[in-house]
Amino acid sequence: MSGLRVIPTWRHGQEWLYVCGDDGKNLAWYDRDAARVNLLSETHRADVLDALRPFIVGQVAIGPPPVPTPAELAGLTLHPDDDLAPNRPGEALVIALDRDPTPQRRLRADPRRKELAAQQRVGEILDGLEAVGWRALHSVPLPGGDHIHHLLIGPGGLFALHTLPVKGRRVRIGDPWVTVGRADPQPLLRRLRADASRASFALTAEVRATLVLLDPSHVETTTAPRDVRLFTATELAPLARTGGLLKPADVEALHSMARDRSTWTRV
Repeated sequence: MSGLRVIPTWRHGQEWLYVCGDDGKNLAWYDRDAARVNLLSETHRADVLDALRPFIVGQVAIGPPPVPTPAELAGLTLHPDDDLAPNRPGEALVIALDRDPTPQRRLRADPRRKELAAQQRVGEILDGLEAVGWRALHSVPLPGGDHIHHLLIGPGGLFALHTLPVKGRRVRIGDPWVTVGRADPQPLLRRLRADASRASFALTAEVRATLVLLDPSHVETTTAPRDVRLFTATELAPLARTGGLLKPADVEALHSMARDRSTWTRV
């Protein structure tokens, strides 16, 4: 069998190497941390090992994968191009910077890099919650070119998070307006509610709009935001202690649905 592709992905903080055929179907994956090559079929054993040969280090176990959960089975059926789980925090910005690395105003730093650093920082915090039953997806694409920065699914429910870098600046919130420093106010909360509503429609479950402020000097709320939760980066980790809304099986089922790109094409 020729034309096998090896595609690196990240699952629960660990790198896995998927081996795919010409049609995009997964044939096997190599779990570096477990030192194991999981074969979905013995038919392609020799071809899979040949494709993985440059990547395998030391002795590895080879055989069928452990019995997967229903959510894991659903994930294995996705074409790699349709699986959002490997998205890095700020994936859309990374692609945009690769395509056009030159700032629009040469005398000022490209604001996209500050936004990318902010999403990467928040994404790292959210990925750290996976050890306690939460699942995070990053840069979830919406029709029209918008993206949900982070989608968090866990025992405490579902959250669509928007990251706003405001280091050392004062933030004033008067629903739906958000004013950062001396900049003009922006109706950001309106957009966050719209994104959460679209996510709720896609997943047929309540998704809460969430604004994450990174390092503000002061936050002033003149009008309490309606249906939008506010966090700073340091307040995200305590989310791990919330629960009572979703069972582990529900979390995995919703994550399986959310990671499928086709889920988001109809919103």
